[in-house]
Amino acid sequence: MTTPKPLRTALLASLAAGGIAAGGDTQPPPPLSDESVSLFDRAIRPITSPTLFDLPVPRSQVHPLFMYQSLPNSVRTVLGDLPVGGDLQVYALQLELALGERFSLVAAKDGYINLSPDATLADADGWANLSAGFKYAFLYRPETGLAAAVNLQVEVPTGNTDVMQGSGDGVAIPSLSFLKVWQRWQLAENLGLRIPFDSGAESTMLHYNVHVSYALTDRLFPLIEASYFRVLDEGDGGRRFNRHVGGLVPGVAAFEGGDLVNLGASNANLARDLVTMGVGFRYRLTDGIDLGVAYEFPLTDEKENLMESRLTVDATIRF
Repeated sequence: MTTPKPLRTALLASLAAGGIAAGGDTQPPPPLSDESVSLFDRAIRPITSPTLFDLPVPRSQVHPLFMYQSLPNSVRTVLGDLPVGGDLQVYALQLELALGERFSLVAAKDGYINLSPDATLADADGWANLSAGFKYAFLYRPETGLAAAVNLQVEVPTGNTDVMQGSGDGVAIPSLSFLKVWQRWQLAENLGLRIPFDSGAESTMLHYNVHVSYALTDRLFPLIEASYFRVLDEGDGGRRFNRHVGGLVPGVAAFEGGDLVNLGASNANLARDLVTMGVGFRYRLTDGIDLGVAYEFPLTDEKENLMESRLTVDATIRF
């Protein structure tokens, strides 16, 4: 199968970002047997659900990423199954600034979205919403590889409604995150809520993410991740995102959008749960740079979300 041109571009961009940064940090990663290296320094960032899922350990880092998400051939609505198909692409750059070993400021969501459906929805592109906040590690034990943090993000509706962003009055996203590193294994978890300030324009959501990885070598970390989303309180289904079928999507969709899109769908209680799984790996290019690739797919009915599959390519550049 031929790799899509946007994906080839993203792969090259990610490698270029790593290569540019590596110009100032060409040291190879230390061996895992080196006991002088903190277990936290060996930890790798999760790849899937990047706007919600991160390690509880504060770090100063830059995180460029690209998503190529195939849309389902059809989606479930109160009018019956409607054709969609096509894809959406996301280009983003996340930032984190550590202000000590326990506290950091985080810019978790931004970027540009290109939406290219085959039917029903319209072709569109525009900016995603912006979100920022903080991370505080209330449990921080590098000697045992154990950490936990409270996180708070506030998402503001600065995005373009053409790509199903920019609705409502903003969202608070509180969460708790956990990390344990032992020998060559790593376990990371995150549990959080998406609480809209205007409960009608967006649905209230719960999310849970889990990551397990194994250091196959000092550089290569195969991983498996899963994400769970549950609608706690559906939106009002009001007319919005007018470029798409006259703004009727929130009123007829029988599901919610997962981590990237919140429709404010009034019938989201018909498919409250979305579960996805991701498999991939991280490769430690240098002591400060990791490259990552993950392929994600839904375990629940693909007609009841906006994801048939998703490929995420990213780099974490620590400084």
